[in-house]
Amino acid sequence: MSDAKPQGTLFGHPKGLFLLFTTELWERFSYYAMRAILVLYLVDRVQTDGGHGLGWSQADAISLYGTFTGLVFLTPLIGGWLADAYLGQRKAIYIGGFLMAAGQFILGTPHAWVPGMDIEMFYLGLGVLILGNGLFKPNISTMVGDLYAPGDHRRDGAFTIFYMGINVGAFLSGIIVGFVVAAYDGNFQAGFICAGIGMILALIIQYLFAQKLLGDIGTVPAAKAEKLKNEAKGEVRKEPLTKIERDRIKVIMVMGLFTIIFWAGFEQAGGLMNLFTNDFTDRMIGSWEVPTTWFQSLNAMFIVIFAPVIAAIWIRLGKNEPNSPVKFALGLVLLGVGFLFMIGAVLEMGGDASAKSSMWWLVGAYFFHTMGELCLSPIGLSMVTKLAPLRIASLMMGTWFLFIAAANKLGGVIGSLIGHGGEVEDQLANAMAIFAGIGITAVISAVILYFMSNKLVDWMHGAETKNETEEQALEEEIGVTADHEAIRR
Repeated sequence: MSDAKPQGTLFGHPKGLFLLFTTELWERFSYYAMRAILVLYLVDRVQTDGGHGLGWSQADAISLYGTFTGLVFLTPLIGGWLADAYLGQRKAIYIGGFLMAAGQFILGTPHAWVPGMDIEMFYLGLGVLILGNGLFKPNISTMVGDLYAPGDHRRDGAFTIFYMGINVGAFLSGIIVGFVVAAYDGNFQAGFICAGIGMILALIIQYLFAQKLLGDIGTVPAAKAEKLKNEAKGEVRKEPLTKIERDRIKVIMVMGLFTIIFWAGFEQAGGLMNLFTNDFTDRMIGSWEVPTTWFQSLNAMFIVIFAPVIAAIWIRLGKNEPNSPVKFALGLVLLGVGFLFMIGAVLEMGGDASAKSSMWWLVGAYFFHTMGELCLSPIGLSMVTKLAPLRIASLMMGTWFLFIAAANKLGGVIGSLIGHGGEVEDQLANAMAIFAGIGITAVISAVILYFMSNKLVDWMHGAETKNETEEQALEEEIGVTADHEAIRR
């Protein structure tokens, strides 16, 4: 290990922050570009029938999408442990990035490489991509925090900058991959290759500038460093959980169940809602058709625009600011409102197989889903960091990831209820039932959570008490949102 230190600052922050910002921008571009076209590729006609896909049913495609996104949130637990115990964050990022790029390129060229083995190559590409994501995802975010000493007031602002990189990458992904697929006459495999190129750019940038701008950050496994620190201080005695700690863990578990409900609905965006956009939405503006993938960029755009607004609203409410469970309940209500727009889209079609619904229904749905996300998701992450006992904080955060992984799988199961084909009228009826079912479940869950909120706050034992100025509170609220996005996305 060398004694290299990070070099210089830019806009008051270490230059390494902007390296990590750029690396994550391209990595998130790669992931979201692939996510935007995955189910579209699966349901497109097979190549022998003039299509560019695998010819799956919508139900099978959405089910696989749920499994894939669930594993995307499960494998970071393993990747984080490997980095902490053996690899170090820097090496984990290189290995993970290489695997993710390889996975994208495998997805992009199965027909050319091994004729007649499309499915086998597809699963291989997905598997390699999932493993790479597990190594990359948890470690790039951790390195942002490592740039700052404990108590450094710039840390929250750093995550805000980092979060902007995440969402810029997510926004650009749907736009660019839509252009690429259209340019190659609907060939989704060109989109996968485009996503792979984005990942290669992330790796090149990290390789060229990491040592200069990050110094030795991320080169030593955290467990090794922590062991040396503990040995210097002497052995720390393990203590049982106190009643207060047990109550706070109960809050995390209860809120985690409501988190599953929210994300199972929200993740219809890349599955059922993506297919609805492609098949049942009038995307024409004059003589030009808006690419389906562009709608996948709406969430990132709304987050960038409205995250500071939502944070400011909480602060302006002052003593009237809702507690965390009530914010969760509001997020669930807004999710339900979003699906009310999807119900409107189905009703506009009137069961007519030849009709199309207005794209503005989708814009409204994505808007309210994003508002719900901003009310619920950042608060959830912040809550875990406040309530989890320090000695098992990583375990509790890992448990929170498991809730999200379960939600993604459940979302795939729910979306797959659209059926395995058949008449368009049947698909529309099933879509209506799914949208209505999720919306009703979300609102009922919100009501239950609202009436539980006082008891949950009691179990928090003062963890939400704030004694800070308005400016400090605003910075913390924006930082919480950014911290969430750095991990969630």
